[in-house]
Amino acid sequence: MRVEIWTDIACPWCYVGKARFEKALASFPHRDQVEVVHRSFELDPQRAKGDVEPVLTMLTRKYGMSQAQAQAGEDNLGAQAAAEGLDYRTRDRDHGNTFDMHRLLHLAKEHGRQDELLEALYRANFAEERSVFAEGDDRLVELAVGAGLDAAAVRAVLADPDAYADEVRADEREAAELGATGVPFFVLDRTYGVSGAQPAEVFGQALTQAWGDRAPLTLLQDGNGGAGACGPDGCAVPQA
Repeated sequence: MRVEIWTDIACPWCYVGKARFEKALASFPHRDQVEVVHRSFELDPQRAKGDVEPVLTMLTRKYGMSQAQAQAGEDNLGAQAAAEGLDYRTRDRDHGNTFDMHRLLHLAKEHGRQDELLEALYRANFAEERSVFAEGDDRLVELAVGAGLDAAAVRAVLADPDAYADEVRADEREAAELGATGVPFFVLDRTYGVSGAQPAEVFGQALTQAWGDRAPLTLLQDGNGGAGACGPDGCAVPQA
């Protein structure tokens, strides 16, 4: 079974939702038969690279809330993260463009290190003091190398704005086609969708239902069963 998860590194609920989903997946009896694929989704795709501002400033401007309301929201998110065993800085975080991070996640996918890089980016953005946005490419290279990627390969992607850009845009188009208007958005076997950072119990129920509802293979063959085939005991011999 395949689970696809659309997320953005700038999304705090994606950070929390990943932990909750993984808690459910860890106790799922068929865990070893579940493939998890992370897909790209930008919450602020029009933001220019290098345009970095404090999270509270972004929240007050974008949602029309007061500084006090924005801070209360961050405090609530900090408590939600702590309940999942996650560190979360509720003060002095910043916000910026995530397109290059998504491009690097596609590079990481090719090398089997996608989850490791996503974890590193989340931790850097939500838990560490150093900015994942303000320090530019050097910070991204540092995080990617720490996740197991080759520094030269990472720098080559960052130097080429077209590298993996089509893959990111394809993920985002697909999200729109599936009806995802926000993240995190989980799709199980292209049959069930789960929106938001649901409790682990909800993810567990979704995994169980999707696993149980998998359609059995329908075998199509001609009427006389005359097609040749090979198996462990040899190959069928045509009869005259």
